[in-house]
Amino acid sequence: MKGIILAGGLGSRLRPLTKVTNKHLLPIYDKPMIYYPIETLVRAGIKDIMIVTGGNSAGDFLRLLGNGSEFGLKDIYYTYQEGEGGIADALKLCEHFAEGNRVVVILGDNIVQDDISPYVRRFEQQDSGARILLKAVPDPERFGVPELDGERIVRIEEKPAQPKSGYAVTGIYMYDRRVFDFIRRIKPSNRGELEITDVNNHYIREGDLHYDVLDGWWTDAGQFESLFNATQLIARERLGTGIGS
Repeated sequence: MKGIILAGGLGSRLRPLTKVTNKHLLPIYDKPMIYYPIETLVRAGIKDIMIVTGGNSAGDFLRLLGNGSEFGLKDIYYTYQEGEGGIADALKLCEHFAEGNRVVVILGDNIVQDDISPYVRRFEQQDSGARILLKAVPDPERFGVPELDGERIVRIEEKPAQPKSGYAVTGIYMYDRRVFDFIRRIKPSNRGELEITDVNNHYIREGDLHYDVLDGWWTDAGQFESLFNATQLIARERLGTGIGS
């Protein structure tokens, strides 16, 4: 099993904080944002990790993280995404790294309380397919939203005006080797990006998308409000529940 962290993009929603640095190098409480997805993968037993970065600060990742020894890794692999082509566009750059293995993908601005090890183990036990993690949120229209029929996801809609459920598809995805074939089949969306939602819908049509619902808190940190919220959540975790109350 290999791990992929998608930390490209220009972070335009966080300007001027991102005017001179990559969003994923901003602090979340006492650590740079990029530390959290690395630690999430390492806790799940994943030691082969590639980071997809971009923008003008790509070299800063190497200066900050080096070979990953701080996280108990022998090495960290890096690749570079030109522009902002979407999550699936960034993921396709990792096909050579995956080498036909299954991959666990996490967005670099996603911070999760749960140890994802149990979900990764369930994915390993699947014969094939994909597994995604959901979380109930108050504002699902900001995310990819699953439409559920009993225990089955029948469709995922990206940023819907009228969400079909109160769940968000979090930025943690687990895929078999077919993911790269599905990426080659999809077309850019109206935003001009290759959407990971379209990839997940391919797995749904194949009857091979599975999911779990996170127990603990989860947040992205891609805009000012969620960046602030992420810092508060981590502070409460470290210092006690009274922080920020």
